[in-house]
Amino acid sequence: MAPGETRTVRFVIAWNFPNCENYWKDPSSIELIDCACGPGESCAPTDLTWRNYYATVWADSAASAHFALTQWDRLFSETRRFKEALFASSLPPAALDAVSANISILKSPTALRLEDGTFYGWEGCHPTAGCCEGSCTHVWNYAQALPFLFPSLERSMRNADYRYNLRDDGGMPFRLQLPIGAAPWNFRPCCDGQFGGVLKSYRDWKICGDDDWLRSIWPAVKRSIDFAWSPQNVDRWDPDKSGVLSGRQHHTLDMELFGPNSWLTGIYLGALKAGAEMAAHLGDDETADEYRAIFQRGKRWADKHLFNGEYYAQQIDLHDKNIVAAFEGDDDTLKGGTALQAYWDEEHGEVKYQLGGGSSIDQILGQWHATLYGLGEIFDPEQVKQANAAIFKHNFIPVMGEVYNPCRIYCLNDEGGLVICAWPEGAQKPTIPAPYSQETMNGFEYAAAIHMIQTGMVDEGMTCVEAIRRRYDGERRNPWNEFECGSNYARSMASYALLNAFSGFEFDMVQGAAAIGFDPVRTEQGRFRCFWSLDAAWGEFELTPDAAEVRVLAGDLALRSLRLPVLADRQVISVSLGDEQALCRLTVEGLLFEQPVHLAPARPLRIGFAV
Repeated sequence: MAPGETRTVRFVIAWNFPNCENYWKDPSSIELIDCACGPGESCAPTDLTWRNYYATVWADSAASAHFALTQWDRLFSETRRFKEALFASSLPPAALDAVSANISILKSPTALRLEDGTFYGWEGCHPTAGCCEGSCTHVWNYAQALPFLFPSLERSMRNADYRYNLRDDGGMPFRLQLPIGAAPWNFRPCCDGQFGGVLKSYRDWKICGDDDWLRSIWPAVKRSIDFAWSPQNVDRWDPDKSGVLSGRQHHTLDMELFGPNSWLTGIYLGALKAGAEMAAHLGDDETADEYRAIFQRGKRWADKHLFNGEYYAQQIDLHDKNIVAAFEGDDDTLKGGTALQAYWDEEHGEVKYQLGGGSSIDQILGQWHATLYGLGEIFDPEQVKQANAAIFKHNFIPVMGEVYNPCRIYCLNDEGGLVICAWPEGAQKPTIPAPYSQETMNGFEYAAAIHMIQTGMVDEGMTCVEAIRRRYDGERRNPWNEFECGSNYARSMASYALLNAFSGFEFDMVQGAAAIGFDPVRTEQGRFRCFWSLDAAWGEFELTPDAAEVRVLAGDLALRSLRLPVLADRQVISVSLGDEQALCRLTVEGLLFEQPVHLAPARPLRIGFAV
């Protein structure tokens, strides 16, 4: 270099640790089993190690470094395009902060990719190890970033779950064992994880529209639903096909509920409704009819018997020892001991770890899933609005320092948040309630806040989101590390759904072309802009006083219909695709195209309005 000359030199740091092993378990406890492949084939592991996926792509660190340097401009350009589209979205600052910060979890040690390409996740991670193994279904239920941003990776989670975690009786352990193909975990299934898997299968199918993929998993999905009333289900979830869960119900708070409750029953109802739609699409009309009938019975009963006039509560006689004694003889509890030893409080004569008459943060979680995925009504819409109002009224604590919390401290002093369960004055409160009841856990809070926004409570929902992000403002805590049981906790990716909630994003890729829609909950002087993403493409939607435009920034989207309720108040004067007129039929709330139209970069769909 000459005197005074400056140059820029790019360096990359690359590494290659090709092998991974199950370091968190005693090797003697891992059973390597035979698989269900055809003659002469095997998917069963032969040892306790496997290769990281990147080791199948690059031979060594020099190869990955070479790739990074030669592809740098393209990778940087695509990343910047995504970043600019995301941050141009018309979301409140705290909402956009929550979305963008928690996407980083996918690049943290919480996320792994196995040798065959399967995506695998811890719940979170500790400084030197993962925390809580197995792509835990009742935690990853909440996460919405991966299915929309990397749909094929999300589908790989469904494939692995239904291939390796489905027992002969239809029950599903909720932690995938590694190496992949090892014997399933021998603990009891959990209701929210198992039925959440059905809802996620429905969502993932609608994101990609791949009927062949749906057919490949449908027999396993059906068996997982039918397990609810299977005689082999020792927890007797719904033996009478009532549509209401009433037996012993393990869940994400790490214990079991007994008796009907809207939280777990709502997820079950969502699974029944989603299962009916998938069955009907595949021509299994008998199954579809059965699931619809069970769904309708359960919905009617839950709306009538579980709603107390303000919110949905658990139906249980806490002093009835027989509720627990009915399951005595089963020593399979996380804390050890029999059902009575784990769940009966002899001193107070009560069933332990229940919600009772409390207002649960997740009481209508099934409806949150259903609304996000276009599944429709699970509970009565007016009662859902009342329940959301009650959650904000009773569960949101503006100043946590004024509230007693014997559990983990995720929120303290002048910080605010939504607690897992609250008992208004006069409500039946167990002496020893459900675990973690007084905690504020980010992923739960996001789901509840987003559901408030979906039902018109935008200010209340954003109050909750702002409270979370204030806790992670960079001074109090790391803004890119929301934690629960471990850092970079997967459940916080529920925050991605803020994009879909604010934009009113609808999607259905079934039938070979997309039916999408946008119905923003708020506009600013007739303007709104938002990022969207599906399997085939991602891009932006923009609404202005004189036009609506759907842009694809990457990929190719075949579009058969576009729903825009804003059209009811606008006079459409033109519809164009790039520089060409698009042939379509106008409806009250959207456009139907005579033939699917293809949106691609530099080929946006534009609907012009009379001003």
